[in-house]
Amino acid sequence: MSRRIHRAVVLVGLLASTVVLGWGVCPAKQAAILSQGAYTGSQSCRECHERFYQLWAPSHHGTAMQDYSDAFAAKNLTPQPAPLVILKASYQAQIGPGQGWVLEKTAQGEKRYSIKHALGGKNIFYFLTPMDKGRLQTLPVAYDLNKKAWFDTAKSGIRHAGDQPVDWRDSSYTFNTSCHGCHVSQYSLNYDPETRAYHTTWKEPGINCETCHGPGEAHVKVCQAAPKGTVPKDLEITRGGRDFTPEQNNATCSTCHAKAVPLTQSFMPGDNFWDHYDLALFEHSDYYPDGRDLGENYTFTSALMSPCVIAGKLGCTHCHTSSGRFRQKKDPNQACLPCHAERVKEAAAHSRHKAGTPGSQCISCHMPMTSFAGMHRSDHSMLPPTPAATLKFKSPNACNMCHKDKDAAWADAKVRAWHKDDYQAPVLRRAALVKAARQRDWSRLPEILAYINSPQRDAVFSASLVRLLVACPDQSKWPVLLKAATDPSPLVRSSALAALADYRTAPAAQVLFQALDDPRRLVRIRAAQSLTSYRMASLPPEREKALNAATQELLASLMARPDTWHAYYNLGNYYLERGVTHKAVPAYQEALALEPQALVPRVNLAMAYIRQGDAQQAKAQLAKALEISPDSAAANFNMGLLQAEEGSTQKAERSLRAALKADPQMAQAAYNLGLLVYKRDPKQGLEFCRKAYELQPNPRYGYTLAFLQQQNGDRRGAAEVLDSLTRRWPTYADAYLLWADMLSKSGEFPAARQVVQKALEHKGMSPGDQRRLQAMAARLNQGSK
Repeated sequence: MSRRIHRAVVLVGLLASTVVLGWGVCPAKQAAILSQGAYTGSQSCRECHERFYQLWAPSHHGTAMQDYSDAFAAKNLTPQPAPLVILKASYQAQIGPGQGWVLEKTAQGEKRYSIKHALGGKNIFYFLTPMDKGRLQTLPVAYDLNKKAWFDTAKSGIRHAGDQPVDWRDSSYTFNTSCHGCHVSQYSLNYDPETRAYHTTWKEPGINCETCHGPGEAHVKVCQAAPKGTVPKDLEITRGGRDFTPEQNNATCSTCHAKAVPLTQSFMPGDNFWDHYDLALFEHSDYYPDGRDLGENYTFTSALMSPCVIAGKLGCTHCHTSSGRFRQKKDPNQACLPCHAERVKEAAAHSRHKAGTPGSQCISCHMPMTSFAGMHRSDHSMLPPTPAATLKFKSPNACNMCHKDKDAAWADAKVRAWHKDDYQAPVLRRAALVKAARQRDWSRLPEILAYINSPQRDAVFSASLVRLLVACPDQSKWPVLLKAATDPSPLVRSSALAALADYRTAPAAQVLFQALDDPRRLVRIRAAQSLTSYRMASLPPEREKALNAATQELLASLMARPDTWHAYYNLGNYYLERGVTHKAVPAYQEALALEPQALVPRVNLAMAYIRQGDAQQAKAQLAKALEISPDSAAANFNMGLLQAEEGSTQKAERSLRAALKADPQMAQAAYNLGLLVYKRDPKQGLEFCRKAYELQPNPRYGYTLAFLQQQNGDRRGAAEVLDSLTRRWPTYADAYLLWADMLSKSGEFPAARQVVQKALEHKGMSPGDQRRLQAMAARLNQGSK
């Protein structure tokens, strides 16, 4: 593992940390506008566009955030009949005339939190209350419009079995941090890092016209100046819709409808998505292995798998108005008619459901709706039902979402009887690869590698597998990742470039430097990210200029959300990678000031202190980390290393065993544990070393295993390991030298000379290693006389 910016949460270790970007509770749209004077608000559109205004104003876009009032409560809410008990407090919304607050009761007394705003309105209303330092916090109770019932906000957000809800005061439920850009328009964060306070502003609540059309001031002026009854040649505004490509329309909508991480705060309608955002894929546990929605994913990732979107023919506005309504609600099949006329005309025959029934609608089978936290989302992959995936991966399928009295086996038998071509097979195959990679089961590695660059690969699955391969120790992945780094998809090549951080070779460097000139900002940032770990001498001026420019984009992207702990954690890791520990330490400290319970910044802060030679501070941080998470593999591993350095071998052994128990795939823990216990118990020490080599085959682990084997009298076992080593890493001179030394000690000089000669004949051997091997050859010749 390396200290690199990456989207997957991976535990860190001393000299081996990985960074994570936070996805947040809501989509990651950042709409900080530097020139708000250019925005005029929705009222300025009304004079000329009254019909569109009347359609927009009551829409879910127009009412994405509303001020709370008695009138709002009377129209939209019903009383909460009884308090909800959350942890050790009870909460009840009091919404009668003249009220408008949530009452909190604890052992210490009562407190009222005023309801300032309401978010949502399609399925759920969430409520905001003002708190200290300008924060708007999501209140602990929310309202389900469909059930007309109140529920626990945080508890509803538990995505997977075993997760625990966070406290409602947590930053993930802070409107300024997590929800802002998709519920108000022309938002400015105005966060002050010195005071950690917000001075947040926005032009108006809801998603207004200018969110999708851009600033309207110039447009209003040119239209007002035009002679009556005429239309200016240049309307001075972004029109979108039919004037955009499908990709541009999709990007504009996806600033809200995507589980994304912002790279900038400057997206404008018409921009390329990959210049401003990165995207969560199937490395994220919010998705089933086959890509079906498990949590809160905002549709864009699944839409990128749609054959219609892939073909470049389908944009969001084909099916949805700019205010978010479904255009073809009365006859949904009309949405599919332009491209699928034959199947739409023969809908009953194609669907095997009677005409006029829900089952004969295209969206019933191709866009089934799932629910999470009371909100409903259609599957925008538009792929056909795969009940076989339900059987294998427990993902939902459209058949059983309607036929609730039947099981997935029944549905699978039906579709197999109807479709002899087994269309489910490719879905099952790639889902199985994702599941294996998530579980770090590399027995399917050849299939994974073959899929990534295959002509039939899906870009989302390919990029997901690339990201999951970061945890794979097998060296055969590198040629595949090098090729993936030039993939046509920015998503695939950015993921591959990020993964190349661990492959510090001339071919990797060449690919990374070439990517610094990529047309997409995301790709340039990931290339600069991976080059952070390189120690470079002087570069040609053009290459140095490109690296500096991409590095500035990288640093800016790390601070795109300056009020989150992830931002400072990532920044700290950047400085730690560069060896600038005096800047890494305060960055980690700021991350912990924003989120004291965050584990990974504390572990990496300990790493920074180690780099500074302050073992006591490092130990103190690791002790705090273990208070937060006693089962943390990272914290236990690092503590074990410190304890071993101090000579506390029993404590070190306990810590390393705890690390390996927490993460049975942690090769570093097994390796260090093997070295630690070998003197006391050679047999057990060898078992741990063998486990480390099996988990993460590398020359150092193999050499150590062979050395200890021959020390323990197992010359045959040592020879087998060394033979394997020299085959897999033919330029690893230490393996040849150990093997030759072992043979010479048993008097097998001809065999020893043969081993050394084989090494010397390899053209990739460095000059230094050649001299060491030649010295060994001379000793062998002298010793055999």
